[in-house]
Amino acid sequence: MRIHYLQHVPFEDLANIGVWAKRNSFTLSLTRLFKGENLPSVNDFDWLIVVGGPMNIYEEDRYPWLSDEKKFIGKAIAMNKIVTGICLGAQLIADVLGGKVTKNKYKEIGWLPVSLTPESEESRIFSALPKTFTAFHWHGDTFSIPPGCRRMAESEGCPNQAFEGNDGRVIGLQFHLESSQESIQRLIENCGDEIVEGSYIQKAEQMLAESGNMLEIHRIMDMLLDEIKINVLNRTS
Repeated sequence: MRIHYLQHVPFEDLANIGVWAKRNSFTLSLTRLFKGENLPSVNDFDWLIVVGGPMNIYEEDRYPWLSDEKKFIGKAIAMNKIVTGICLGAQLIADVLGGKVTKNKYKEIGWLPVSLTPESEESRIFSALPKTFTAFHWHGDTFSIPPGCRRMAESEGCPNQAFEGNDGRVIGLQFHLESSQESIQRLIENCGDEIVEGSYIQKAEQMLAESGNMLEIHRIMDMLLDEIKINVLNRTS
């Protein structure tokens, strides 16, 4: 099976999703939008993953490729591909589906608890996950739940942490399960000016010290991706 992913900046990539994909013998390809690379044909992949980035989804004046990226995501969804978005990627998907992306009341940066919603019990994907867990976060914006999608997760500082649509084919995660020690270090190096005093903002050294949380998000990420593979990909292939 073929995964294609969209990368917005050099320092945010698939991280441990790439490890899972290789372990499952998936073919990986990518478009580095920040380098002006061309988007592929939607027929060239089975699963599209849209990763994170520090920009806002409405900054087409600074990042002209955002406009084409949104059209591409919409086309992939319309063609019934599996489409998964993380952080900025989830916000882009929400916008494409008719949701709104706005500033969240709080910035969330660091290791913070996430809880699944009652609606998640009806999902073949999210019902397999723990009801509460600690995920990694780095965001100041939030999305509204798009029409036709269901709210899957929430946190104390951000009510909309995940959504699911199109019978599990479309999933948006505001939080990060793919993070590695190296990917968090790169975020700190490139976006460290965002680490200020805040109710849901941790210090850099605290983020890097939470090795137990790292093991836990890898386990939950594998569960999530396995459920997508079993319940969605295998049913449509």
